[in-house]
Amino acid sequence: MRADARRNHDRLLDAARAAFAERGADASLEDVARRAGVGIGTLYRHFPNRAALLNAVFQDALAALLRRSGELAEADEPCRALVDWLRAVVAHAGMYRGLARALMSASHDESSALAQCSAPLHAAGERLLVRAQESGAVRHDVSIGDLMQLTNAIALAAEQDPQDVELADRLLALTLRGVRA
Repeated sequence: MRADARRNHDRLLDAARAAFAERGADASLEDVARRAGVGIGTLYRHFPNRAALLNAVFQDALAALLRRSGELAEADEPCRALVDWLRAVVAHAGMYRGLARALMSASHDESSALAQCSAPLHAAGERLLVRAQESGAVRHDVSIGDLMQLTNAIALAAEQDPQDVELADRLLALTLRGVRA
C-alpha cells in the first residue's frame, strides 16, 4: 500500500472507531469518511461495505479474544476457562451498539466480511468447549454455534438496558447453568 493510501486507511479506521463509539455500529459511513477527511469513494475503495469496515475495526479485539482463548486452553478448570472466555466474548459483542446484531447476522452469511471474525472465534471457543465437555462439566449436546449466538443475544439484551450494568453477567450465568452437565 502506498504511503498516502496507508494514511487514509489508518484515518478511516480511527474515524470509524470514534463514530462507532458515539453512534454504534450503524453509524453513517459518510460520517466516517468526513471524519477521516476523505471522500466516500475513498472509504469504499478501502472497505467495500460496512461489514468489511467493522471487520477491520475489530481486528485488535479479535486478536485479544484469540490470545485469551490460547491462555485459557490449558487451564486446570476447563469449565471456568470456557465461562471466562464467554464473558470476554459478551464484552466484545457489547463494545459498540449494534455490533451484537451484526455479529449474529454474520454467523449466517459466510460471505460477509464479519464472518472472518466469526470463524476464528468459533474455532477458539470450540477448543474450550470440547475440553469442558470432556471434563464432564458441560453437556455434549451444546455446540459452540449455539453458545456464540447466546453470547451475542446477551450482549444485544444488555445493549437495550445500559443502566443495568450487571445484566449481561446475570444472563450469562443463567445461560451457563442450562448447559452444565
